[in-house]
Amino acid sequence: MAVTKIYVVYYSTYGHVARLAEEIKKGADSVDGVEATIWQVAETLPEEALAKMHAPAKSEEHPVMISGKQLADADGILFGFPARFGMMAAQMKALFDSTGGLWQKQALAGKPAGFFFSLGTQGGGQEETALTAVSQLTHHGMVFVPVGYTFGEGMFDMDEVRCCSPYGSGTFAGADGKSRLPSDAELQMAVHQGSYFAAFAKKLKAGAGVVA
Repeated sequence: MAVTKIYVVYYSTYGHVARLAEEIKKGADSVDGVEATIWQVAETLPEEALAKMHAPAKSEEHPVMISGKQLADADGILFGFPARFGMMAAQMKALFDSTGGLWQKQALAGKPAGFFFSLGTQGGGQEETALTAVSQLTHHGMVFVPVGYTFGEGMFDMDEVRCCSPYGSGTFAGADGKSRLPSDAELQMAVHQGSYFAAFAKKLKAGAGVVA
């Protein structure tokens, strides 16, 4: 059976979403026959603005930038981004805005996709951000794959603050965007989302091969 290629595509200002992406890749790679690759989305802010935001510099080991056209090469895609007033960050939106050619050809139609997030506060709009982001998938004919409550008891534990929802894994970064790091519980859900999504994409690809 052909390898199922999962792309983990993210934008991260302070590194929180990047950290989740690493765990999601671990989960996806744990599924036999799946190959997960991490990609980053290009920055749209000038260096002067990033310096004023005290954003850390990108390391040389940072994942390769992805172009909109490359999305068509994946069998499934998980998009990660910070929430901005209930919507995806402008950097991720710029990637979607560059996919007009793929939309005309319906090159992404039928591909499974999901989301993961970083928010500043508990009222930062994780579920609203997912709902507004779904519109991007809808116009491409992609299949939204939420994690639901498949993480089990980890979805209901009230002993600590955690950014976990049926729409996707996430983390709280603090009101300043950087003071809090992803907790162990949040990282564990990211691993689960990666494996759950990868298994779904693998089954979908196998099924498509049977009916083709």
